[in-house]
Amino acid sequence: MKSINAKVLQEMLISGANNLYNHYPEIDALNVFPVPDGDTGMNMNLTLASGAKEVQNRNDSEVFQIAVTFSKGLLMGARGNSGVITSQIFRGFAQALEGSKNIDALLLAEAFSNGSKVAYKAVMRPVEGTILTVIRESSTSLKEYVKHDMDVVDAFKYLLKEANASLKRTPELLPVLKEVGVVDSGGAGLIKILEGMLSALTGKFIQKKSISRSSETDNSAQQAMETDEFGYCTEFILRLDPEHKKPFIESRFKSVLSNHGNSLVVVRDDDIVKVHVHTLAPGAVLTYGQSFGEFIKLKIENMTEQHTSLQEKKSGEEHVEEQVEEAPKEPTNEVAMVAVAAGKGVEDAFKELGVDAIITGGQTMNPSINDIVKAIKDTDAKTVYVFPNNSNIVMAALQAKDVLHDELDVVVVQSKTIPQGVAAVSQFSPDLSVSENLANMKEVIAHISTGEITYAVKDTTMNGVQIKKDDFMAIANKKVICCESKPEKALYKMLKKMIREDSYLATIFVGEGVSDKILNNLKKELPEQYPEVEFDIRRGDQPVYNYLVGIE
Repeated sequence: MKSINAKVLQEMLISGANNLYNHYPEIDALNVFPVPDGDTGMNMNLTLASGAKEVQNRNDSEVFQIAVTFSKGLLMGARGNSGVITSQIFRGFAQALEGSKNIDALLLAEAFSNGSKVAYKAVMRPVEGTILTVIRESSTSLKEYVKHDMDVVDAFKYLLKEANASLKRTPELLPVLKEVGVVDSGGAGLIKILEGMLSALTGKFIQKKSISRSSETDNSAQQAMETDEFGYCTEFILRLDPEHKKPFIESRFKSVLSNHGNSLVVVRDDDIVKVHVHTLAPGAVLTYGQSFGEFIKLKIENMTEQHTSLQEKKSGEEHVEEQVEEAPKEPTNEVAMVAVAAGKGVEDAFKELGVDAIITGGQTMNPSINDIVKAIKDTDAKTVYVFPNNSNIVMAALQAKDVLHDELDVVVVQSKTIPQGVAAVSQFSPDLSVSENLANMKEVIAHISTGEITYAVKDTTMNGVQIKKDDFMAIANKKVICCESKPEKALYKMLKKMIREDSYLATIFVGEGVSDKILNNLKKELPEQYPEVEFDIRRGDQPVYNYLVGIE
């Protein structure tokens, strides 16, 4: 085969997305930190699914149009650093195809090479031993290998061979991978995409793995009470998979979903969970649900659309309204703040400090670029400060800023933890300029030390610390301090390491499931143990993390 036409490229991209879907739990399992938020595979899967959805019904005759459409779908659906980087790889890939109807071996090499360059530019401080290395080394090798009139299948096989070789080398470039004994998860996800693309190129299109169907949905879910707020009626049946996914804790599960909507009904029967919820963000609900298992059945209905149709039917209106393009509306507010957070107490803390909009998400649910764009627009403000509050969301926030650069002034404050975000928001003053506010926020972020307590999802060793599955790890500034059978014991050991002579304020968000008795004990004991430090200990009700700590 000498070239790839639009139809073949379309099949390759969808096949690549399907192959990643079939293997993303394996990618999640490569997470370096043994914490219950290893979601690289899921983030890449949802990103690719967004792109595949955009191209599946296209009938373009040029590869450029297919690639551009796929790229745009990836961008708006991108989640997490891995998803954003993947979207940038295919953005560069698409750019190189401009004006092309087909792809030969030389253009294929140029497209992936340009994808590597665009992805590197999107990352402020590129780290080698990651997906970036895999795409750079493999595309460079391909460019040196290809010749005029070379079979495009041979060229793609060579690309995949070099990508696999590069992936195997990632532990030598990134010591933490070698310590834990894994390869880079983002690079492994890229391999699955390329494998799926090559399979389709050779006439073996990969379908998503079939999922067994249940005969009927749960009556209690179907009979849940309706509310006056419209949105999406989201129902699904989930088969739990604790061996490959996150452990299911029903109280945490309900708490997270309740933050996404109302009319929530959750029924568990052994390894089957049936859910009904009315939500304005069904994608976030499904993302969270899929982190515990696989869907047996799901249904999403637009209640707003149904209500509108019903009203039109009742009034006898059966006409098609003429589409009128309106001029962009000028924002009515001067300044607004948007923060990413999970847990009612954490959200309340941001709202108390003046945050206008909360994007529900964080450690277990990275919002998409589209989610961030929508939240920014909904503030109806000319200047919007965005606080990602997670290192895996910063890139998505920066891409959202790029999407809106012609419409609004978006300021991304690169807070990488909840304590950093809270401290940064507290520095905001409407009387100061953007540059002055940003300088003050960066200053306080630089002096925040962050700690987290959560349970381990596997046995391993990190930084010389023996980690046992289901015990509780203390992680201070991304370094594992200790692992204990009780979360409070881990907390006290971590504080002993984190609090220094010049520490003056400690903020502790207590996670969901921590009793009032323990909370009151902490409020009494910690100020006595550290009299020189002022403690702000409050309920955060955040999922996954028993305690979030910020030391100033």
